[in-house]
Amino acid sequence: MSILTDLSSIFGDAFVALGFDRSFGVVVGSQRLGIAQFQCNGALAAARTVGKDSQELASEIAGIVRSRSDVAEVSVAGPGFINITISDEEIARHIEVVRNDPRLGVLTPHPAKIILDYGGPNVAKELHVGHLRPAIIGESLKRILRFVGYEVIGDIHLGDWGLPMGQLIMELSHTLPDLPYFDEDCSGPYPEKSPVTVVELNGLYPVAAERARTDASFADAARQATVELQNGRPGYVALWKHFRDVSVQAMKVVYDDLGVSFDLWYGESTVKERLEPLIETLVTSGTAVVSEGALIIDVEREDDKAKIPPVMIRKSDGGTLYTTWDVATIEDRIDEFGANEMIYIVDKRQSLHFEQVFRAARKAGIVPPGVLLEHAGNGTVNGANGKPLRTREGNLPLLRDLINDAIDQALRRMDERALATGVQQQEREEIARLVGLSALKYGDLRNHRASDYTFDLSRFTSFDGKTGPYLLYGAVRMQSICREAEAAGLEEAEILAPSTETERDLMLGLLRLSEVLGRAIEHRAPHHVAEYAYELVASFNRFYESCHILSEGDAPRRVSWLGLVALSRRQLGVLLDMLGIEIPRRM
Repeated sequence: MSILTDLSSIFGDAFVALGFDRSFGVVVGSQRLGIAQFQCNGALAAARTVGKDSQELASEIAGIVRSRSDVAEVSVAGPGFINITISDEEIARHIEVVRNDPRLGVLTPHPAKIILDYGGPNVAKELHVGHLRPAIIGESLKRILRFVGYEVIGDIHLGDWGLPMGQLIMELSHTLPDLPYFDEDCSGPYPEKSPVTVVELNGLYPVAAERARTDASFADAARQATVELQNGRPGYVALWKHFRDVSVQAMKVVYDDLGVSFDLWYGESTVKERLEPLIETLVTSGTAVVSEGALIIDVEREDDKAKIPPVMIRKSDGGTLYTTWDVATIEDRIDEFGANEMIYIVDKRQSLHFEQVFRAARKAGIVPPGVLLEHAGNGTVNGANGKPLRTREGNLPLLRDLINDAIDQALRRMDERALATGVQQQEREEIARLVGLSALKYGDLRNHRASDYTFDLSRFTSFDGKTGPYLLYGAVRMQSICREAEAAGLEEAEILAPSTETERDLMLGLLRLSEVLGRAIEHRAPHHVAEYAYELVASFNRFYESCHILSEGDAPRRVSWLGLVALSRRQLGVLLDMLGIEIPRRM
């Protein structure tokens, strides 16, 4: 049990003793750390239920709890806030529980199977800055959920089955008209090697989109090609497979460099065999109706404060849409995986789309009661002008270029501080890679998931302040102390009750892990973990400055401090892993 759980149980018992519900006894971290360590605010709400003075009730609760030996001080402030300070011995007891627990005191919740949808790139386009946030937020949330004990399946959910495919097919037919894929009389076999690379596709993509915008006949041909692809025309299917294969191969290289992985490389096309049976069921049940030649589902509700447009399931020309595939994907995730929750880490500007899709899926009876569908939208990465980041040419910066720029900048920062100067060049470059990636990831994850933020690589790569390099430097310092102690024949031992304020603060900080993870999961917000990791390193550094660990003359205190260092390094390692940040051996 966590320290907050223990304290909430103690105060809950006190409220029950006075005839109130134990839920009033919830204890949280103090908002005024100079006054107390924890606080209970339930007396204000409890007093209102019986018309009693809240300060008087708080005093009665404090009187019940005050006699306990594990509580050092209980006082009442204001209209009924109860301030709590626990004994140093109780802090040490909880620290020992955490130190001896492989899960650092974090309890496993009721099991749930979660499909985490993140990444979402389109086939035939290189990964760019717009793919950064969903990838690293999704990866971090996946790691947090798994650590706590959930079964999580990460799905990239590729955009690979829509109109852009038809546009590319038609553009390529203009560029390379003699390819066998365009011969209606040819049913294969087709070449095994793709006629285009992903870089060439990335160049064709905007050309095809612009031609479709300005040339009506090309746009009509592209729509027709999309329908023919979806209906299984052999040449188009073969060409589409090439588009998909070269794209996925290139994506995997960049995602691997970024430290992001997926359990499933599914896409919209994965559910293509489900589409016709799904549409037939929707029509038969009356869920979908014909409107101007198209099939739609009305998802508007009487209590809607804003108009929610109907969901189009099939266009008048017979083609299907993003909404069709997304509804079919929900059906697939329930049928094939038995998902209890589906969380979508996708740009927050897509909120209306997901609201429509979720309502359509529920109205169709696809989603069983109790299954959660959630769009956890992410903000954008902006330039100094406050608008989404672009290159000088007006293009979205490629993700591989951002990674390389971060690594180069990290190496320059290391040179400025004369770090890792005594190691082989290959190791030094690896350290720079880890520092650069930590800068890129922490610079993003320190912000709330839904917030936009300004991309500033100079600030992100600093070794001072709230940055990834600062956290890595702290972790390496902890590792160095442990190695020096081992070389001196010193071993960590039971952690004693704190003897200094900085020691006490570090211990109390280490006991907040369960609380922080709970908030991160509840709000789908890894920034809680990022902030906690920074606070832990800052607290450790204050402890390190005031407590001279290896030179401490009191032997029991010295090995106790070593135990505290080892626990700090272990917990920080877990936190950084949740953020997708890898720690170098030295720096």
